[in-house]
Amino acid sequence: MELAQLEIFRAIAEEGSVTAAADKLHRVPSNISTRLKQLEEELGCELFRREKLRLHITDSGKTFLDYTRRILALTGEARESVSGQHPSGIFTLGAIESTAAVRLPPLIARYHQTWPQVELDLTTGPSGDMIDGVLAGQYSAAFVDGPPKHPQLEGVPVFSEELVLIAALNHPPVPDAASISGSTIYAFRANCSYRRHFENWFSRENAAPGKIFEMESYHGILACVSAGAGLALIPASMLANMPGRDSVRSYPLSEGRGLIAIWLVWRKGTHSTNLQAMTRMLQERVADESSVITSDTTGQ
Repeated sequence: MELAQLEIFRAIAEEGSVTAAADKLHRVPSNISTRLKQLEEELGCELFRREKLRLHITDSGKTFLDYTRRILALTGEARESVSGQHPSGIFTLGAIESTAAVRLPPLIARYHQTWPQVELDLTTGPSGDMIDGVLAGQYSAAFVDGPPKHPQLEGVPVFSEELVLIAALNHPPVPDAASISGSTIYAFRANCSYRRHFENWFSRENAAPGKIFEMESYHGILACVSAGAGLALIPASMLANMPGRDSVRSYPLSEGRGLIAIWLVWRKGTHSTNLQAMTRMLQERVADESSVITSDTTGQ
C-alpha cells in the first residue's frame, strides 16, 4: 500500500467522483481508476459502490477513510518534524460558529501575516462535529467548548466566554431556570455543546425546557427570540456583534453557570510546525492580556 494510493482514495471520497478527484490531483481519470482498483484488490473489499457517474462510499470505505486521514496527517507531521522547516502547506482548522465569527478574524489575520506560506483552511460547525473531525484526522486542530474529555485529545484554553440567556424585550426577568421551565427554546442541533450546556442548566435547577426548535444560525435564533417566540442561549461576545442586539434583553445564568472556556484541541502526540506556531501565537496573546490586566490593577 502506497501513500499515493491513500491520497487518491481520500480525494475520491471527498470529491465524490473519479473525474473530480483527477482534477484535484492533476492526474488523468484512467490513472485514478486504476489505482483505486489496485487498492481495493489489495484490501479485498469494495471501497465505493458504483452508480452511473457517481461513487458512493461503502461502510468499509468509511472505516478505511478514517484510517487514511490519520495516516496522511501523521505522515505530514513526520516530514515536518525531521525537516526543520518553517510553517507551510495546508493547515486545517475547525471552530464553533461563534468563535469563528468573533474571536478568530484578528488571530487568523495575524497568523497569515506571520506565516504567509501557510494555507489556512477553516471549517465551522457544532463542537461535536469539530471534535469528531479532529479525531478522524479531518482537522489538524479545532476551537471548541473545553476542556477536551476524549482520551485521545489534548489542548490549551485560549478564550474566556460567557453564555447569556436572551429573551424578548417584554419578557419578564429571568432570575433562574425555574422561572422559565416549560418555555420554548431555540438552539442548534443536539451535538452543539452550548445546547447541552443550556439543557444541563435546566436539569441542575430541577427545571426543563419546553419545545426545542433547532436552528442553523445565530441570526435566525435572534430573530425568533426578538419576535417573542421563545428563548435562547448565546455567547455574549456574539450578541454584542450582531445587528438587532437591541431587540432582545440578556440575562446571565444563575450561579455563574454561563462562564466557560474555549479550547484549541488536537490529537495527542501531534507536533506539526503549523500547530506549534498557532499555539505559540495564542500563548503570546494570553500573556499580553495578562500583562494589561496587571498594569491596570497596579495603576489603580
